[in-house]
Amino acid sequence: MKYKYTCLNPIADIGLNIFSDEYVKTDDLKDADVVLVRSASMHELEFDPKLKAIARAGAGVNNIPLDKCAEQGIVVFNTPGANANGVKELVIAGLLLASRDIVGGINWVQSIRNEAGVAKLVEKGKGKFAGKEIQGKKLGVIGLGAIGVLVANAANRLGMKVYGQDPFISVDNAWNLSRDVVHVKTRDEIFRECDYITVHTPLVESDDPDKNTKGMINAEAISKMKDGVIILNFARDSLVNDDDMAEALKSGKVAKYVTDFPNDKTAKMENVIAIPHLGASTEESEDNCAVMAVKQLRDYIENGTIRNSVNYPNCDAGVCQTAGRIAICHRNIPNMLTQFTGTFSAMNINISDMVNRSKGDYAYTVLDVEAKNNQDMADKLAAINGVLKVRIIK
Repeated sequence: MKYKYTCLNPIADIGLNIFSDEYVKTDDLKDADVVLVRSASMHELEFDPKLKAIARAGAGVNNIPLDKCAEQGIVVFNTPGANANGVKELVIAGLLLASRDIVGGINWVQSIRNEAGVAKLVEKGKGKFAGKEIQGKKLGVIGLGAIGVLVANAANRLGMKVYGQDPFISVDNAWNLSRDVVHVKTRDEIFRECDYITVHTPLVESDDPDKNTKGMINAEAISKMKDGVIILNFARDSLVNDDDMAEALKSGKVAKYVTDFPNDKTAKMENVIAIPHLGASTEESEDNCAVMAVKQLRDYIENGTIRNSVNYPNCDAGVCQTAGRIAICHRNIPNMLTQFTGTFSAMNINISDMVNRSKGDYAYTVLDVEAKNNQDMADKLAAINGVLKVRIIK
């Protein structure tokens, strides 16, 4: 059986080469079984019923309509951690650029390069660009995911006193975090204590102030910070309220704002170091994301295994050892498993193994049966109220 994939953005060949001969590239989204995407917006696109999965070669999925995909039984993957080192290195560069007026100094040298006696002019004028060292300063890291942990550890090794805050830190990331990092419970502690603050959280809109991250760096938060604080944002544009940041920069409350997401407002602000979204723009990051995305797609298509999905639960189904395997995306409502098993029972087919996982409003079930699956079985399961997509894997 041949599967078709399409790429909405250029995807590194090192990843695409992982596809076997069973996968064929198509330029038509309507023909695709799976999609690979980076930054292209998918919110206005219509999806054919045959589309099974979308893989984002990167961490952020704001360009993908997650709820719409979930409702259509389309599993959306991302690649957390694949570009973490590339982003970490740029954050460290941002720290140094903001502490030492390197950009201002470079631009000034360019402005005098055609004048006579450049060396003397440099020695006379370099004092205008004096800065501060980061060693011994306090850095607050909000969000201790794959990137935040690397940033915290790197800053610690550079001699900074690092504070970290993340109520949802995973066990793996907690193990990887340096024991020298001070783990605080609230953002307010970061705001009060730190000379530098870097944000590494997803964009979450919530009525709960402890969970909401949209615009979390706002006038109220900034008022709690030290005078002359430096703020870095390499996570999401909307984590920072641009109007409040403009006022804070104008008053000097915030000395520098470093952002990887220039927009019509921030690009015009004084004391902003605006980088053109280069966090993951390294050959290594793009390669890592492509490889991870393709591997996840293949494992899902060939085995039904879900790893790093943002709209369906993770589920390791392993390799099928029986005659047939069928995977079902469905709503997380009562009596679904009873109806699935009843369907096979009515057809006198034994279920040898079953895996069921749920995530919010949606669930995913993989059934291994002692008979080859056929379209008749799939149609009976698809007719059950609450079933969103049925896929014959074997």
